[in-house]
Amino acid sequence: MPIGSTLKELFRDYRFVCAFIVLLFLVALALLSFFSPYDPTIWYYAPRDLPPSSKHILGTCSRGQDVFWQATFAIRNSLIISAVAGVFSRIIAVAVGLVAGYRGGRTDRFLMFISDGFLVIPLFLIIVMLAMLIRDKMTIFTTGLLLAVFGWAWDARVIRSQVLSLREREFTKTAVLSGTGTMELVFKEYMPYITPLAFSTLINNMSWAIGMEMTLSIVGLTNMDIPTLGTTLKWALNYQAILMRRWYWLSTPVVLSVFLFIALYWLSVSISEYLDPRTRVQRVGGE
Repeated sequence: MPIGSTLKELFRDYRFVCAFIVLLFLVALALLSFFSPYDPTIWYYAPRDLPPSSKHILGTCSRGQDVFWQATFAIRNSLIISAVAGVFSRIIAVAVGLVAGYRGGRTDRFLMFISDGFLVIPLFLIIVMLAMLIRDKMTIFTTGLLLAVFGWAWDARVIRSQVLSLREREFTKTAVLSGTGTMELVFKEYMPYITPLAFSTLINNMSWAIGMEMTLSIVGLTNMDIPTLGTTLKWALNYQAILMRRWYWLSTPVVLSVFLFIALYWLSVSISEYLDPRTRVQRVGGE
C-alpha cells in the first residue's frame, strides 16, 4: 500500500492524530535546545528559585538553571536514548527472529533458548548491576546501547512467529523451488511483512527505554550531568522541590514524561490496529 494512502488511513484515527501532534510538539521542543543561550552543564548562571516570569518562562531551579531550557535538553536527550535503544534492539530482534524462524531446527532452539533467558532473568537487577559497573562511562549513546541489549527478546519471538507462518505459505515454496537464495527470499519476500511489525514494536520499546532511563536516573545510576527527563526529576527530588513548593520545577519533567508516554502508547495502539488484518477487514466492510 502506498505511503500516502497509509497515512491517510492512519489520520482518520483520532488517537494517531493526537499522538502525532503531541510528538511533533515534543520534537519541536527538543530542537529548541540547539538555540539555547545557556550551557546545560553550567550551574548558577541565573538567580536561584525564581518563579515563572517573562525572562524565565518556567522559572529557575535551586541549581541556578533555567527550567525551560533545561527541559528542552532533557526531552532531546531522552528521545535520543529511546531512539538508540529502539533501533539497535530492532536490529537484534529482526535478525534473531528471521534466522530462528526460517532456519528452524537447532538454530531455532539455540536462539530461542537465549531469548527465553532474557525473558526469565530479572532484567532490572541485571541492568542496575551493569550500570553500576560502567557508571562513569554512561553517556547518552552507551545508555541507549545498554537498554538495547536487554530490549529485544520478546519482540524477537513475535517476529519469529510471523516468519514461521510465512515459511509455510505457498509463495515461499514457489520461491525455493525456483532457486531463490535464502538472503533474497528473506529480504525481498519476508521483510515487507516484518517491517510494519518491527516498527510497531519499536514504539513500545522506545517507551520502555524512556521509563527505564528515568528509573536508573532516580536511583542515581546515570550521568547526572547529562540532562534527561530522569535526571531533571532526580535533581528536583534531591533539592526537596516538593517541600519547597517549587512545583514548576518538579512538574515540568513529570508532565513532559506523561505526554510522551501517552503519545507513544496511542501511536502504538493506532498503528497496531491498522496493521491487524481483522480490523482492516472490518474497515473495508464498513466502507
